[in-house]
Amino acid sequence: MSKVRVDSAARILTGPDGVAIACTIGRSGTCPADDKNEGDGMTPLGVWPIRCVLFRAGRSAPPSGMRLPWRWVGDADGWSDDPGDPAYNRPVRHPYRFSAERLAREDGLYDVIVVLGHNDAPPAPGLGSAIFLHCSDGARPTEGCIAIPVGQLLTLLAQLAPGDAVEIF
Repeated sequence: MSKVRVDSAARILTGPDGVAIACTIGRSGTCPADDKNEGDGMTPLGVWPIRCVLFRAGRSAPPSGMRLPWRWVGDADGWSDDPGDPAYNRPVRHPYRFSAERLAREDGLYDVIVVLGHNDAPPAPGLGSAIFLHCSDGARPTEGCIAIPVGQLLTLLAQLAPGDAVEIF
């Protein structure tokens, strides 16, 4: 198993090849996973398995040699962020009766999404949803995710395999 390591204090992500990449984290910094709350803007500390990768159809594609499971994302795809939803912290389809983030964004931040296994086995309502490794716009902090430039994210994906994880410390 390989680990992608995120030094949240230095804002550096290091891939399995040892290359350091500047990253952004949550607008409110980090917190222990047990202290994470929905909408707090905190990036949860811990080791999070990589579940799968989502690519925005027409805007991104899997890199050559990628071994992680993946699927396309379209305009109707979303991710439940409503603690009252039985599908909390799970993918959903819009229109949706509960609050759910849209995965097809115009700003490009979700053109590539690495789904991390935070609060998903099973999800505990209110302890955080949609913790991803995704594309960065270069400056803006995230809502609790980790973000790096899309080119570096695609290079990183080619190095990873099923069973790998992201460690945030």
